[in-house]
Amino acid sequence: MMHVFLTNNRAELIGRCTAKVAARPRRAASEAQLSNGIPMVLDQLVRTLQAEEAGEHAESVDISGASGGDGSALSEIGVSATAHGASLLSLGYTVDQVVHDYGDLCQAITDLAFERDAPFAVDEFRTLNRCLDNAIADAVLEFTSQRDAQVLKSHANEARERAGFLVHELRNALSTATVAVSALEFGNMSIAGATGAVLKRSLASLGLLIDRAVDEVREGTPSERQVFSVASFIEDAETAARLEANAVGCGLNVGPVLPDISVRGNRLMLHAALANLLQNAFKFTHAHTDITLQAFVLDGKAHIEVRDRCGGLPHGMTESMFTPFTHRGSDRTGLGLGLAIAKHSIEADFGTLSVRDVPGTGCVFTIALPLHLSLGE
Repeated sequence: MMHVFLTNNRAELIGRCTAKVAARPRRAASEAQLSNGIPMVLDQLVRTLQAEEAGEHAESVDISGASGGDGSALSEIGVSATAHGASLLSLGYTVDQVVHDYGDLCQAITDLAFERDAPFAVDEFRTLNRCLDNAIADAVLEFTSQRDAQVLKSHANEARERAGFLVHELRNALSTATVAVSALEFGNMSIAGATGAVLKRSLASLGLLIDRAVDEVREGTPSERQVFSVASFIEDAETAARLEANAVGCGLNVGPVLPDISVRGNRLMLHAALANLLQNAFKFTHAHTDITLQAFVLDGKAHIEVRDRCGGLPHGMTESMFTPFTHRGSDRTGLGLGLAIAKHSIEADFGTLSVRDVPGTGCVFTIALPLHLSLGE
């Protein structure tokens, strides 16, 4: 009888299954899985066979489920199988791994029975197949349902993050435009001047952001990369930054930039990234201190630095501050997206964004972009 065979050869079967699982590529089974999973299924299989032999069909179904499964309630094997499926998902495995684990047990039983010339009745094989079939079905169902839930949650988080990026950038562009309009009105200045240029760039940024949102809905991704001078780029950023500095009562020091430094990228998006860094600096720097903006060449790249006087960063903050929805300090007026957006925009043009803490003084944000070299260089 199969249940006697399984009981007498329990240790051998567990050893064979454990060896198969442990040897499988990328299947880093834990000691708990190897010592509990296979023995538990074997014990459930033995009790099912014993119930079948005793004519206790209802108890057999309670242990291992009805043929074809039972959607109304999980059997004992179903409960352990769902836990197994969920466990494999949490470890990062695929659905085929769920099937293989139960296939190992079936193969071990079949191989050992052939080696020991142990004949089984047809009904016993049917019971074995029913138990393993239900176990696989329940494990796979749990695995896929939890995986689908994870995918839906991930998509929802991505949509929330994209919406947050758009709202943050729209607000920044609108804020700069509003400051520029106020400055024009207060000083009764011509819109043809530098402040008017800030207003025009802010409106252009608003238009670009709206166009990008429309293109994203249409599944398009516009790329407006161009070669431009870093000196003129810094000059444009300085004009808007001085308006912000005056509004918050801080100073702004801008270092000279060599005229022959050029990069290639999406100028509007890189400008928005630098604006985010400057607004971040104005937000956290101590009152009546100066912020420094400078650009230079180092190791074959154009570096743009923003130095603030925030007093330094909390321990461990440099590792997390580019994560979306992370706030740098106690101020929660923003979305915690500015640095994440800046990093995303800079990396889209093959650059990097990093931060260096200067304890007791402040921090230095550095944009590094590949230099553009003309054909003659």
